[in-house]
Amino acid sequence: MPAIPETTLGELAALGTAVCWAFSALAFAAAGRRIGVLPLNLIRLAMALVFLALATWVLRGLSLPVDATPRAWGWLAVSGLIGFVFGDLCLFRAYVLIGPRLASLMMSLAPLLTALIGWLLLGETLTGRDTLGVALTVGGIAWAVLDRKEPEDGVPHDPRSWAAGLALGFCGALGQAGGLVLSKLGMGSYDPVAATEVRVIAALGGYALLLAAVRGGPRVATALRDRRGLAFSAAGSFFGPFLGVSLSLFAVRHIVAGVAASIMALQPVLIIPLVVILHRERVGVGGIAGALVAVAGVALLFL
Repeated sequence: MPAIPETTLGELAALGTAVCWAFSALAFAAAGRRIGVLPLNLIRLAMALVFLALATWVLRGLSLPVDATPRAWGWLAVSGLIGFVFGDLCLFRAYVLIGPRLASLMMSLAPLLTALIGWLLLGETLTGRDTLGVALTVGGIAWAVLDRKEPEDGVPHDPRSWAAGLALGFCGALGQAGGLVLSKLGMGSYDPVAATEVRVIAALGGYALLLAAVRGGPRVATALRDRRGLAFSAAGSFFGPFLGVSLSLFAVRHIVAGVAASIMALQPVLIIPLVVILHRERVGVGGIAGALVAVAGVALLFL
């Protein structure tokens, strides 16, 4: 049986990332409304670190990334602070202000930002086919998500909150793009799961300092007593910073970061059937058509 090409493995990992992030977006949106964004970020990363330590112990015989080089620790730590702290803090607040659907739409800018940062820092360029695939994917995602104009349950309708949510969603996309490219820069040939662990450890330190600065200890203590909020956090942690982020680093190790980010950006399209099933939301013809265009763009990237 012929071996699967590395590029195909990277593309499949990116697609797996999008699936995982679709589940985690809904879980974290629900958790954030119950326990607050700042406590949620500390709790979900602590949960993710447990998952990662178990996985690396099984896969590598090491529960912590003690074999990472100083260079890898440096770049991966910075990427964790940019992606998990800056980017995710903005994104999670956007989930609360404008809902996971519109926040995910803003995150569809991440492939363009990733391609730009990847070109500046790594010298990566897209082929003509890749560029068309990225354009179709991002355009299809925007079409699919914008077609559904009804407000989401639990989302405030204040115009100022809406505008702030959009701005925070853009910052979330910028943080994800920067974190992804810096992860590739620091990871090299290092194990993607262990690399994710380095990023999570750095981000945990960042959130601990942030919570100490704003005296957020009581909020964390309150959050830890919310069993339903913790259940949502655990589900999101498994599919998000544990499995999803590990797959994303595997993807960028094998394919161009901008291409990987474009496939990962299918997340809001994959959210559509989930919210239809879970929240009974309606999807119009434009939503279906946009999803098909996005899938066509991803298929072009796989060719």
